[in-house]
This record gives sequence, structure tokens and C-alpha cells, in this order.
Amino acid sequence: MKNRSIADAKRVIQIERKALSVLERRLNGSFSDAVDIIYKCKGRVIVTGIGKSGIIAQKIVATLNSTGTPSIFLHSADSVHGDLGIIQRGDVVICISKSGDTFELIQLLLAINQFGVKVISIVGDADSKLKELSDVIIDVSIEQEACPYNLAPTTSTTAALVMGDAIAIALLKKKDFTKEEFAMLHPGGILGKKLLLRVSDLMISSTSIPKVKENALFKDVVFEISSKRLGCTCVVDKTGRLKGIITDGDIRRTLQNFENITAIKAKDIMNKTPKLVNENMLGETALELMEKYTITQLIITDRKKIPTGVVHMHDLVKAGLG
Repeated sequence: MKNRSIADAKRVIQIERKALSVLERRLNGSFSDAVDIIYKCKGRVIVTGIGKSGIIAQKIVATLNSTGTPSIFLHSADSVHGDLGIIQRGDVVICISKSGDTFELIQLLLAINQFGVKVISIVGDADSKLKELSDVIIDVSIEQEACPYNLAPTTSTTAALVMGDAIAIALLKKKDFTKEEFAMLHPGGILGKKLLLRVSDLMISSTSIPKVKENALFKDVVFEISSKRLGCTCVVDKTGRLKGIITDGDIRRTLQNFENITAIKAKDIMNKTPKLVNENMLGETALELMEKYTITQLIITDRKKIPTGVVHMHDLVKAGLG
């Protein structure tokens, strides 16, 4: 029974993959025209459909919005019962339909002719009624649905969805939409955090920075590391400039290597070449540095090498970067 299920799944994938290959070869100037129309649009992109096509339309809207093209979904049936007011001059309408002859969709397009908006139809029958009512027709016709009865919309919805993705990404490239702009539209997600959070947003600063002087005794170093709870302390000279760093690992190694620790000073056990970063560095980059050098802290200094902050791996991970 399990083998039968796997065989059925493979058949679905094979049918849909074949349809997408045909779709790729069929791309022509109509696709470029559609992208140009949307690119020059001064208003919003209104994406409409009904049934399964309506669900695909909603996903296309989400993709367009997240990649910098303001869009909104309009249900074809609701549109002729008051929602038509959503459409304004300067908008572009994208219609999604398998048959191209859906009554509600035809009624919608007949009604919006008065608005003077451009209409792009992603349709499964390029010679349907929609052809007469659209400025651009994008043919997403298929040979067969993945449904064994050739009834349930499967291959057809995949073709429409992929075409929507293709339009969105072509627009993204045409607009030179950057990763930073993407992050601005996704501030609460992982992608946004990776592209927006900087070391300055996560570092410990001011009096919370662990610091000892070069001649500080071993016991004072241990106290500073323990009290500030960052697993390290900066070692500074009389002017406050950074001379090195001592970590809890250095403390353990000192205890292992020396029987008498009373005379040991900070300058005797500090790392004189700690990893330093700028506070404007991306948090993700800082985490990559920590992983590369197998360390858990990075020191931030100003131009005079005075410590201005410490960023700990735990804070980066807690912020969702790890």
C-alpha cells in the first residue's frame, strides 16, 4: 500500500513537472508585456479569481506585496456586488482562470472597462472569452490535471501559481528590489532580523561592559567576569584603551596551569589580539565570526580602541539569528 502511494505521488509530480516544462517553452512576448505593464503601474495590482483560481490569486498577491509590488485580492463574485470600488484608475488587474469563461469573471471585466485599467489574464484557454476583454493573455493551458479523473484543479493551479511567481520575480529584478528592502517588509520574520539587526541593537554597553585594569589581580578578574555574567572581561590601560580580553576559558586554563595564582595579574593571562567588530556590523555576520573562530563574545571599540560594547552569542541566538 505504501509503494502504491509513492507511485501515485511520483505520477502527480511527473505530470506537473512536464506541464511546467511546456509552460517554460511557451513563454513569449506576452509575458514581457505583462511585466512592463505592471512595472509602469501607478496604482495597485488587483488580482482576481474564483474557486481554486481565487486561492492562487491570493497567494500571488502575497508574493507581489512581499517583493515590492503593492497588490490586493478581489474575489470575482464579490466584485459585482459592491467590491468593484476597490479598483481605481491607474491600477492593473490580473485575472486568474482555467476556463477563461467564468461568468463572474466575465461580468467583472465587462464592468471595469469603464475604469480604463489594463487587464492581464493568466488563463488555461487562450482562445476563451477573456481574450476579447484582456490587454495581455498569458497562456497556462495544460494537457491534463494530476487528478486521475482529470477533474480536480491540480496541474492547472500549479501552472498559474508558477506563472504568478515568475511575474513577481521578474518585477523584483526589473525594479532592482534589494535584500534590505525585502527586510523592511518582513521586520518580524527571520529574514528581516538577519538583514536588519545590527550589533548595536544587541550589544551590552555602558557600565555593563566588564572591564579590569592591566594590573588587576586574578581574584578581581574572576569577580568581574562573574558579576557581569558575559563570560569575559576587557582589559584596559590607564586611559581606558583596550589591551586584551580574558574569557572564562582563560580562567580555567590558568587554574589548571598554575598552583599559585595570587600574584597573577590580568596582563599575564589576557589575549592581546581579541576579535574586534564595528557596532554597525550585521548581527548575522557577527554570529558567523563567532562560529568561525569558536568564540562566544566579540568586543566593540571606538576609533581610540576604547570598549563601547560586548556582544554575546547567546544574545544573537536569542534574537533569532542562530
